[in-house]
Amino acid sequence: MGHPFPIREIARQAGLSEATVDRVLNNRGGVRESTRREVRQAIADLDRQRTQVRLVGRTFMVDIVMQAPERFTTAVRGALEAELPSLHPAVVRSRFHFRETGPVAELVATLDRTADRGSQGVILKAPDVPEVTEAVGRLRSAGIPVVTLVTDLPASGRLAYVGSDNRAAGATAAYLTGQWLGDRPGNVLASLSSGFFRNEEEREMGFRSVMRATHPERTVVEIAEGQGLDATQYDLVRAALERDPEIRAVYSIGGGNNATLRAFADLGRECAVFVAHDLDHDNTRLLREHRLSAVLHHDLRHDMREACHLVMRAQGALPPAGPTLPSAIQVVTPYNMPASTVR
Repeated sequence: MGHPFPIREIARQAGLSEATVDRVLNNRGGVRESTRREVRQAIADLDRQRTQVRLVGRTFMVDIVMQAPERFTTAVRGALEAELPSLHPAVVRSRFHFRETGPVAELVATLDRTADRGSQGVILKAPDVPEVTEAVGRLRSAGIPVVTLVTDLPASGRLAYVGSDNRAAGATAAYLTGQWLGDRPGNVLASLSSGFFRNEEEREMGFRSVMRATHPERTVVEIAEGQGLDATQYDLVRAALERDPEIRAVYSIGGGNNATLRAFADLGRECAVFVAHDLDHDNTRLLREHRLSAVLHHDLRHDMREACHLVMRAQGALPPAGPTLPSAIQVVTPYNMPASTVR
């Protein structure tokens, strides 16, 4: 029962004698199990209180740097702001650096500026390209921890990844699509926002592997580089539908779902199954209208809370913890939408 506390302090916390605490800590006999539990609880309480004392008055400046459509960055901002009270007594201040698209050099310049401005940590969603990897390395050298969110940069010097298991998410999408199409013929459109985001690549690989194993007769038609934006997504989807009259289902890995559905409608085509990612404001509305079959969702509030805790640990304000586990993947349909999204 390792701990850094004097026996006298533990005894005071537990309301027991020092002799009793000494017997428990040294595993001697003559002590009831309930008393041992009281001592263990006292140590846990002291450890938690010590952590709270360390956090009182601490302010952490965290930079959130993301390349993503506005609907997703809005969801991330909302998730972080909703979690701020749970981070007390520490104070987390955030600077948001959001962009929907643009040259990699601009993203790298934003990362480099965080070191000059002073930051306790960076939460990052960015494409997996060498320039970004090198910028993360520079931040690490400057003592600024980087936590990747939703999509990873495993070859960089990032501290940790927070998000779901993207291969498992893609495999889940393939399972659902195959089950819902059933015996009906048809191919599947897999839509990525960009081939440079590792999470999308992993989702696509998980999807293809399960489709090959369970439905080899179906062709997976891939489109990419729409950036998840309706303005660019429509033309890509429409062209794919015109090339392949057998497309009957969509796995939307990167978004732009309003435009995808509009392309189907304009060509008079049925989308029998549509699986998407994330309960942003667009997907929430489309799911409520039964225009999406399911949304694969993970708790962004949990992710943002975990990312902030990782930054605090890196700054020595929280005790070490075990490895960060992937976020749970939730299959959300129009009939089990979280209460916060149902209107």
